[in-house]
Amino acid sequence: MAPAADREGYWGPPTSTLEWCEENYAVSYYIAEFWNTVSNLIFILPPIYGAIQTYKDGLEKRYLAAYLCLTAVGLGSWCFHMTLKYEMQLLDELPMIYSCCVFVYCLYECFKYKNTVNYPLLFLLITYSFVVSIVYLNLKEPVFHQVMYGTLVSIIVLRSVYIVLWVYPWLRGLGYTSLTVFLMGFFLWNVDNIFCDKLRALREKMPPVVGAVTQFHAWWHILTGLGSYLHILLSLYTRTLFLKHRPKVKFVFGIWPVLLVEPPKKL
Repeated sequence: MAPAADREGYWGPPTSTLEWCEENYAVSYYIAEFWNTVSNLIFILPPIYGAIQTYKDGLEKRYLAAYLCLTAVGLGSWCFHMTLKYEMQLLDELPMIYSCCVFVYCLYECFKYKNTVNYPLLFLLITYSFVVSIVYLNLKEPVFHQVMYGTLVSIIVLRSVYIVLWVYPWLRGLGYTSLTVFLMGFFLWNVDNIFCDKLRALREKMPPVVGAVTQFHAWWHILTGLGSYLHILLSLYTRTLFLKHRPKVKFVFGIWPVLLVEPPKKL
């Protein structure tokens, strides 16, 4: 039998500019990177619930867009890791840029009156998305995408830190948890890239189910998916507080955090 990394699968040879450390078609003939694929469920299901709750609460549509953009990232990443095709890679990477632009807009517009639109910021973010897309489609250099994505994340982090330090300090727990979880995912993403050969050698000596725990790119999905979801909660919590609503974080089944927003009290 050929090494797991060389197995052929349903989608044929990879055409993506990136391949990750998970052995191709080791679990399923129909899924190139099984664990990297199914771990995207955290990007898909919770944000759909968040979008439904946001719609029911009658909150601003930009937060509905934020949740749906996060779902789009998960769907694109699912298709990418399932097929390892270049077209599917773009469905993963470009929505990462677009969703972060939506996050930036939401976070920087937290303290504006309702039903206002910041057209200069909107134009800047749309232009950024357009330019990054065009350059990346022509350049096809993953490092360029990673730098552009990292720039947006840095902007989000700086704004979040400002909010939890000087505006609503009681939100530090939520803000710092979101950041810590995301950074943990970034750390494991680097471990997966740097120590790939050693991780693959380790998996050969371990039972498949146990070896799955060492799929650190899948952990990157889980942790950054959670971190991004918590960021939306932080942004939405900040916005609804400013609008004099009564937001509360509750836990579904005592595990998963959701934001319930009650309207302002009538005087």
